Amino acid sequence: MSQRIKVVFAGTPAFSVGCLDALMQADNVEVVGVVSQPDRKSGRGMKLTPSPVKKAALAADIDVITPEKLRDNDEALQWLKEKGCDVLVVVAFGMILPVSWLEVPKVAPINVHASLLPRWRGAAPIERALLAGDSETGVCIMQMEEGLDTGGIYLEKRMPITSQSTGFALWAELEALGAQALIESLPKIASGELQPKPQDEAGVTYAKKITNEERVVNWALGADYIERLVRCFTPKPGVRTVYQGKALKVIAGEVLPQTSQQAAGTVLDVKLGLDVACGDGKVYRITTIQPEGKKAMNAADYLRGSPIKAGDALG
Repeated sequence: MSQRIKVVFAGTPAFSVGCLDALMQADNVEVVGVVSQPDRKSGRGMKLTPSPVKKAALAADIDVITPEKLRDNDEALQWLKEKGCDVLVVVAFGMILPVSWLEVPKVAPINVHASLLPRWRGAAPIERALLAGDSETGVCIMQMEEGLDTGGIYLEKRMPITSQSTGFALWAELEALGAQALIESLPKIASGELQPKPQDEAGVTYAKKITNEERVVNWALGADYIERLVRCFTPKPGVRTVYQGKALKVIAGEVLPQTSQQAAGTVLDVKLGLDVACGDGKVYRITTIQPEGKKAMNAADYLRGSPIKAGDALG
């Protein structure tokens, strides 16, 4: 395909914007339309706010639609058909695309997925990879089909997950890696040089959506998992524990080289931090903490004016 590749882009959160920006800057691509989710209420005033992708599209003067649904939506489908796109690029859109949409692009509908498929198909691949203790992650450029992240893989790029990796950092790194992979693969997909390779069904795992309950520390779990949990959700939306009915946000911590026979959740020491017994017999020290209505602070400083003492229990 010698002429510019006509692309309709579907995405919603900030993670998607890196790919959209890369497409808009590419000389061989014309973004002819953008689809995003409807404006949602957010912020302290709960005002209707457009998605990051919609904001980026409007700033670039690109035609954008925000339908409440795609299935049985003739108006939205007609909009897509009128764009005459070669490729439909989907990045964290947040809606299931019906078959009627997948059949429209002249070349293919493709997805930028933030995992090494078939591991972590689904909604929260970045968080699940970190929480599971995976040693690496990456992005896949995938052909879309009716199943959930089941299509063939055009291109895969890998990157390590280290003991220092945070969810926030992984999101940023994978956003950049996804944009790079998209720009590298798109011309070859459009020309037919790249063909999708089927996924190995033997390696399938699913990245279910993160629940609010999962961001409350369950001290009965292992200390290593709790350490990864804190790194996964810091600084936002955060992980919390409870002391006497009040929430304490855990900002940072570490697994200590010692063991305990105390019940999970028992406070063991408050001198250098908040040392807590975990379900696997290990000890997790909270080093940075944020009490309700206050700023984050060094846990040792907080504990000097706190009623928390050794022998207390955290929920």
